[in-house]
Amino acid sequence: MVKRRLRVAQGSIVAMAALCSASAMAQSTGFSLDRFEPSERGSEWFTADSLDLRGKNRLTLGVVADYAYKPLVFYKNGAEDHALVKDQLFLHVGGSIVLADRWRLALSLPVLAHSTGTGGTVGGVNYAAPSGSSIGDLRLSVDYRLLGEYRSPFTLAAGVSGFAPTGSRDTFAGDGKVRIVPHVLAATELGSFVASAKLGVQYRAQDAAFAGTTQGTEVVAAAAAGFRSKDGKLVAGPELAFSTVVTKGDAIFARRTTPFEVLMGAHYLLADQWRLGAGVGPGLSRGLGSPEVRVVGVVEWAPQPEKKAEPLPPSDRDYDGIFDDSDACIDVPGVVNADPKKHGCPLPLDRDHDGIFDVDDACIDEPGVASSDPAKNGCPLPKDADKDGILDVDDACVNEPGVASSDPKKHGCPLPKDTDGDKILDPDDACVNNPGEPNSDPKKHGCPKVIVTETAIQIMERVEFDTGKATLLKSSEPILIAVLGVLKDNPRITRLSVEGHTDSRADDNFNLGLSRRRAATVVKWLVDHGIDAKRLSSQGFGETKPVESNDTETGRQNNRRVEFHILEEGGKSVDPARSSTTEKKTVTKEKP
Repeated sequence: MVKRRLRVAQGSIVAMAALCSASAMAQSTGFSLDRFEPSERGSEWFTADSLDLRGKNRLTLGVVADYAYKPLVFYKNGAEDHALVKDQLFLHVGGSIVLADRWRLALSLPVLAHSTGTGGTVGGVNYAAPSGSSIGDLRLSVDYRLLGEYRSPFTLAAGVSGFAPTGSRDTFAGDGKVRIVPHVLAATELGSFVASAKLGVQYRAQDAAFAGTTQGTEVVAAAAAGFRSKDGKLVAGPELAFSTVVTKGDAIFARRTTPFEVLMGAHYLLADQWRLGAGVGPGLSRGLGSPEVRVVGVVEWAPQPEKKAEPLPPSDRDYDGIFDDSDACIDVPGVVNADPKKHGCPLPLDRDHDGIFDVDDACIDEPGVASSDPAKNGCPLPKDADKDGILDVDDACVNEPGVASSDPKKHGCPLPKDTDGDKILDPDDACVNNPGEPNSDPKKHGCPKVIVTETAIQIMERVEFDTGKATLLKSSEPILIAVLGVLKDNPRITRLSVEGHTDSRADDNFNLGLSRRRAATVVKWLVDHGIDAKRLSSQGFGETKPVESNDTETGRQNNRRVEFHILEEGGKSVDPARSSTTEKKTVTKEKP
């Protein structure tokens, strides 16, 4: 009995130990999740650095707001299972000071203002969602400019950043251990083009795997390129940032160990001391910390260095040996003259060689004739290029002979034409070569309801159906009557194909069937109204032949159409290649 009790006790102890071990293994501690590392205050980029290391003891202070949506998501069978961290809002409070025009010291403290998520179990380990607020890991940096200057064609700097373990691991705001990042920085500016890049190696003492994903030392990089406005105050363009774990060979550029994201942002300098900026962009990988979308903004006090005084202009600007204070023509080399008004001025010139000196010539680059009017002296006589008796200076159509008009915009222009003789002048006629009728729609003004080409019957109005059905609307009868008239008046059209098309919003099979039914409905209407069924056939192509993009309502409306194609004329097949590339498409419209 004693031995039995001992065995029971031993079993209980082992079970309790296993339970304690399982309980200990069932919880996991977080790490520094936020992959957005803001550049030092004073930069014109969010992640890269414009290397503005000017001045002496120049201080810059600012706050960067950084919101990430779903930066930490667990997946199951390729699909999202739950977002351990769904929302994460940091305020990066920081400042920098430039010492001796080359050295810069900087500090940045991330403050986690808001965080939400959904806890869950992955691989038998329970992961608790963060909540509340905390501080992150304090960053201290020092950088030294090696080559170039701010806004020069090439600037190079090197430095190191250190992260103190001040952040909370429970809220995914800190690593709990130090991080050190030696790095190099580069920037360039050529005209309005600006770019920057950063490359470094981040040593992470916190190298424990998280949910089976390797963590540890990483290569980190950022790049930005864009433009600077003419006044130098606005810088805008895309930025890329990524990192990848290099402590294990299979982790390099692996999906979960390589967060990669892009930002489209802009910064603007206000009153030479306040810089405002905003940006937004998606994460491009499923790496830990890469969000579905990130939104950032910055406000910083960044007073600019005092500009150096411009050198005084030379005392002899035109280098003619006559000082500016007595030179009557300080920007044009000249000769000595006893007349103070001509002293230092060149001798009279006649650039166009018309015998009238430039000083008196009103048209110094065009040979002309003398005139008592100073405004015309030395200018050529007025021209009449089109020989219509109206001088070019007053002629609204210089190269076309025309007639006089009280309207300055029509004076000297030919009278408008009416090519198709429908009493609608060509400038207002939407169908210049086809007689039509007036219409309040400028695109249809002067157009007939139907135009017959070599390969098609083009309709200028839409055949309309009920939405998602093949039922003709009453409003379709006028245009169908016009098509009916064409077929009755043109027995030479011995075979006509009625073709239906849809947009891409519904299922492919549904669209194909709908287009076939609609085309068949139109054929039935024509047969019911006296057209021999042997002359007609119908086809449906669904969404396979769009004429415009389905990304807009207008494009989708124009893709829902019925077309009438002539297959045989007088019993002979019609070659579709004869169709003009400028023919208008026939379209249908569903009722909203």
